[in-house]
Amino acid sequence: MNGNTSNMMIVVTGGAGFIGSNLCDRLVQKGHNVVCVDNLFTGQLANVRPLMNHPRFTFIEHDMREPLAMAGSIDRIYNLACPASPRHYQRDPIGTMRTCVLGAYHALELGREKRARVLQASTSEVYGDPELHPQPESYHGHVNVTGPRACYDEGKRSAETLFFDYHRQHGVAVKVARIFNTYGPRMLEDDGRVVSNFIVQALRDKPITLYGDGSQTRSFCYVDDLLTGLELLMESPADVIGPCNLGNPREVTIKEIARMVLDRTRSRSSIEHRPLPQDDPKRRQPVIDRARSLLGWRPRVELEDGLRDTIDYFSLKIFSPGETLIPVPVRALAMNRATPGGSRPSSLNGRFAQ
Repeated sequence: MNGNTSNMMIVVTGGAGFIGSNLCDRLVQKGHNVVCVDNLFTGQLANVRPLMNHPRFTFIEHDMREPLAMAGSIDRIYNLACPASPRHYQRDPIGTMRTCVLGAYHALELGREKRARVLQASTSEVYGDPELHPQPESYHGHVNVTGPRACYDEGKRSAETLFFDYHRQHGVAVKVARIFNTYGPRMLEDDGRVVSNFIVQALRDKPITLYGDGSQTRSFCYVDDLLTGLELLMESPADVIGPCNLGNPREVTIKEIARMVLDRTRSRSSIEHRPLPQDDPKRRQPVIDRARSLLGWRPRVELEDGLRDTIDYFSLKIFSPGETLIPVPVRALAMNRATPGGSRPSSLNGRFAQ
């Protein structure tokens, strides 16, 4: 492990996704060398296009359900590889469970080999449909283990178990973050999550789909605040392992969010009610006392400001023409095992440029 924390070699799995790509941006800007690993199931090359010709950035197309072998030293691994919205993780529930568990296993094995610190991007979904409100890290949750959301909920719970067991059994330096609802630029248009759904529908003057009566609550954290929390947790003292809730404790109803989006987009969209999905949590709000006391972290971006920036992002994305990415060969940093449905062979790994 490199003792110099100002110039580290950092692997970000799921690095072409919403949170992962924003994290890659920040880490490169801080002077780190970043390897982005993504199978592009929900991640998009467009998210990391600004970094593709940067000398400290490398993209590797690889599925974390398969082992990842890399040459050279590694200092940090952020494991963000997994679809995070119900629409996407329910598309292939067995694949989602395998990504949660095998992806965590392979990230931990790489960390064990390289003596790297490994952070698991867990989720507030480990609390299920909570009977305790708000949710502290000590709450063990209320999860339907056979329901349609269980592939993700239970997969993430199992991944947390693996992280703690690798720490206890092998001495791997680990961190576990429980991420609550996060929003901001680079969310997918079609991921079915509240903020992106409402904004895209409003901008297109289509009906806003509100599930249930809209009285269910969420707590929305802007992506920049989340990234700060992840970095602080990763670089916290060795005895600060987690789990650590990272989210905004401001609780709002879904219908409040719908009204805020309609007002800020000046949309003519109507509100269309639909049945509430099975096991959809009725309330979600983090207790962030642990993050405040151990990391000195709290969210700073107000919901109104974050929504404005996210609306601006989607406005440009929806109403601007797309551009094409052309592959350019580069030096490969990984020696991936080529398997059906897995990664490309290392000779095909490349950086992409316009």
